Amino acid sequence: MIALLSKQLIKCDENDTASSLRRKYGELLGGVGIFLNLVLFVVKLTAGIISGSVSVMADAFNNLSDGGSSILQLIGYRMSEQKPENKHMFGHGRFEYISGFIISMLIIIMGVEFIFTSVRRIMNPEFIMYSNTVILILIISIAVKLYMYHYNKSHAEKYESLVLQSAAYDSLFNCVATSVVLLSAMISEYTHVAIDGYCGIIVALFIVYTGIRTARDTINPLLGGQVDPEYVNKIANFVMSYDDVLGVHDLIVSDYGAGRRVVSLHAEVKADGDFVKLHDTIDNIERRLRDVLGCHAVIHMDPVFTDDEASVRMMRLCTLITKSIDESLTIRNFRMIAGPTHINLIFDALAPSELKMTDEQVRKQIEGKIASIPGNLSAAVDVERLRS
Repeated sequence: MIALLSKQLIKCDENDTASSLRRKYGELLGGVGIFLNLVLFVVKLTAGIISGSVSVMADAFNNLSDGGSSILQLIGYRMSEQKPENKHMFGHGRFEYISGFIISMLIIIMGVEFIFTSVRRIMNPEFIMYSNTVILILIISIAVKLYMYHYNKSHAEKYESLVLQSAAYDSLFNCVATSVVLLSAMISEYTHVAIDGYCGIIVALFIVYTGIRTARDTINPLLGGQVDPEYVNKIANFVMSYDDVLGVHDLIVSDYGAGRRVVSLHAEVKADGDFVKLHDTIDNIERRLRDVLGCHAVIHMDPVFTDDEASVRMMRLCTLITKSIDESLTIRNFRMIAGPTHINLIFDALAPSELKMTDEQVRKQIEGKIASIPGNLSAAVDVERLRS
């Protein structure tokens, strides 16, 4: 169905960017989600009222919240596509995350309300008679939600959309929740045991869990959380693929919404190289990062000395010592200053954010090991945490 609708409703041309295609498909999937969820809500609510089942009605309102989520999804895509202006220089891409967060809050509120409703049903149990029609409706609902999971998941991966990813997992959890209701119906039908309220709580807990999961996924980029490490590695490897670049450090990625990532990094180049040529190389890397990985990059050149054999030997020694403490540690900005009584080794040690040792512990261990080596060596180490 999605493939057919996309052919009829989405008009693509050579001027379409990845961002515009993402918006078009996002709006189409949002519209389909609204329609399917509203149909499921009306059908399930009718079945719940006729049967008197609180779990079926909870499942119906779960679909209604999904329909509301799809509406906010459409609003989020529309708002996020607004062009940058003076107050928002990097555009409005984070509206998508804001809409996702609002969706999650509505889902949680809905789930908590049905927990209370289910508790009241447990305290005042009623035996529910489920007809074959109600059972058929639940089976069809599971099939529809599995289909919605499939198309949301595939497009979320293709267009790197957190909103579509949240919608996909929400549909999957809906399948589980509706399966619980179906199981409740079949148990009640054959055992005449009143478990409707208990199943209602299970469904409500699925709703709350979905809301919490969605909130976590959307609030992380809003608060400037860590960007996908795979994306960071792609940037580093891309820059390092140029022969003039000897190393990369201080790589920071700021996420302002899909297609609006801002990258800053330091590229290490030969201190005795042709700086006009090196500057041209850095400009080309910045442009290629924009075209290939869809990010706005600002690259600072750091000159490093590669021909001083004593400095190179000491830098390798400091690298080995640093990695002996933890393999994830790296060094940069190495300088060697020879004095009349001792040799000063000055450098930065880069530690990943997840390293359990404190910066002070890392510094003391590195400086202590270097000081223990014969040769009057003295180290001055600054420890920095890798950020993204």
